[in-house]
Amino acid sequence: MDEYDPTIEDSYRKNCIIDGEPALLDVLDTAGQEEYSAMREQYMRTGEGFLLVYSVTSRSSFEELTTFYQQILRVKDSDSVPVLLVGNKCDLEDERQVSYDEGLDLSKGFNCEFYETSAKQKINVENSFYGLVRNIRKQQRASEKQASNSITESSEQINGNDATNNLGAVGGADLNNKQQQVGAGAGQQNADQNQQYSQQAGNSQSGQNADGKGKLKDSKCCIIV
Repeated sequence: MDEYDPTIEDSYRKNCIIDGEPALLDVLDTAGQEEYSAMREQYMRTGEGFLLVYSVTSRSSFEELTTFYQQILRVKDSDSVPVLLVGNKCDLEDERQVSYDEGLDLSKGFNCEFYETSAKQKINVENSFYGLVRNIRKQQRASEKQASNSITESSEQINGNDATNNLGAVGGADLNNKQQQVGAGAGQQNADQNQQYSQQAGNSQSGQNADGKGKLKDSKCCIIV
């Protein structure tokens, strides 16, 4: 084979059930070549999870992955992004240049799961995609929980302000009418804000419940090889 025609961009969509929950995989297969680096950053911005794929028969493809991983963290502006490391072509044992242990050690550095796969023999291909979706879901649920806790804390703070205002009104019976009106207005404003936060918390919980009841979620998986 004299010429190599690299994958620039292939996209796939697949409906599947993962851990009893429906999922829509939106898969983008991208080029790892340097001449497509500008395009790669755009993929990284929109992707929710990343399969970092190398060939066990190519040490250079293995050594490039650390650069790709660091680039993902930089583009996503985060120190925690769902990734999964994949060593492909494990069926070509006679041509192997990267050992299993080397792949495992690299995955520990990335703090992610690791699979050796064979697209030809269909070894661990499904496990790789499903494992990445599980990581995406785990991070999404952690973010949802953090947002819900923030709303709860804000609501509790407003409730505390309401209690302070009420105590001030009881202790200040000799305040003039203007001060009482201002205090009442502030109390009403806090009550309105408290109701708004409570509604937001309820809406957030309802959305989580709907997802738990089988809402089809679109997981954007990006493959970098």
